Amino acid sequence: MAPRSSAFQHYVYEAMMAIRRGETLTYGHIARMLDASPQAVGQACGANPLPILIPCHRVLAADGGLGGYSGAGGVETKVALLRLEGAAGLLI
Repeated sequence: MAPRSSAFQHYVYEAMMAIRRGETLTYGHIARMLDASPQAVGQACGANPLPILIPCHRVLAADGGLGGYSGAGGVETKVALLRLEGAAGLLI
């Protein structure tokens, strides 16, 4: 699996793939890991061409909100995936 991406997007995708099932991180957490802005991380998440395999649904806003989701069905699909995985701490 090697989707076309910039070097930065690749680092974001690697960080997302390291998030375990049922766990979440924030855009800000990933941004701090990569010395980047949360907005840049959000843009990379939005450009994710494989949203199930590269689990961008596990990335939330700093306030626990959902943020966006690039996969089919949008945020409703993100909620369903997080519930399916038993993610804790969802503010839904």
